[in-house]
Amino acid sequence: MQPTSLQVSAFADLPPRTLYDLLRLRVDTFVVEQECPYPELDGRDVEPDARHLWISRDGAVLACLRVLYEPDGTARIGRVAVAPAERGGGHGARLMTEALALVGAAPCVLSAQSHQAGFYARFGFTADGPEYDEDGIPHVPMRRPGRPAR
Repeated sequence: MQPTSLQVSAFADLPPRTLYDLLRLRVDTFVVEQECPYPELDGRDVEPDARHLWISRDGAVLACLRVLYEPDGTARIGRVAVAPAERGGGHGARLMTEALALVGAAPCVLSAQSHQAGFYARFGFTADGPEYDEDGIPHVPMRRPGRPAR
């Protein structure tokens, strides 16, 4: 099996084919598989500070996520997706580790599908509000506090 590579890029630097593959994985996961018709293209991917992270093998995107920044400097991790055939292979953890290294000391939030809250807890996230329904899927807001600069 070919080795995988992890990439990080701003939107403006994404090759067109990679952008297509990232969006395709997100749509296949959240809109098709999870049957949630929502506007996947929300305008935030193109923000200057947004960073797209993905794992690929032989040019094929296997997993992805994005990091956004709120006006107060809080980082927001979202759109975490792993291709069905690649689930359980550690790609999500690898992406989260890299995303949190990128975020550094900044506080970080995410909206976890409730059944994935334990996964995010492994990275220091805790529930930060009540469970809520989004498109028929239970979610929980989670937060990882900022860390003092060293």
